[in-house]
Amino acid sequence: MGFLTADLCDAFKEDLQVLAPGFWNYGGKAKMKGQIITVKLNQSNQELGQLLKTPGEGRVIVVDVNPGYFAVIGDNLAKRAFDNDWAGFVVNGYIRDVAQTLEIKVGIWALGTCPRKSPESIPGLLNHPLEFGGVKFESGMYVYADQDGVIVSKEALA
Repeated sequence: MGFLTADLCDAFKEDLQVLAPGFWNYGGKAKMKGQIITVKLNQSNQELGQLLKTPGEGRVIVVDVNPGYFAVIGDNLAKRAFDNDWAGFVVNGYIRDVAQTLEIKVGIWALGTCPRKSPESIPGLLNHPLEFGGVKFESGMYVYADQDGVIVSKEALA
């Protein structure tokens, strides 16, 4: 992938949002980019699992999870994302199975890890506007992520 988030920030500084520090990549791709689709979860990752069964077409899923210390993505969902051509995830929450997710060629930027899986509970919302880390995410926007961080744009940049 021929982009660097630092270079995009220099070139398009007025047109970008930059996600706050504290998100780390736990996936097997060092970089990812793609159009965003948002998912608001209420603990259960059921909607996310269903979405990952559809063709990703290189898109990135941005996930916001109601507070709780549990993982919403693990090796099974990461593998499903890879198999269905999703570029990866930005997760305002936690993931698990890191030894395995690091081997799967998707990007997974998240707050951290937790061995406990998500509980089966209240359904979530697809294509719901999200706001976390100082960024407003909407389906249809674009995300670019690498070792320097995660940026979001209303338009495709690279």
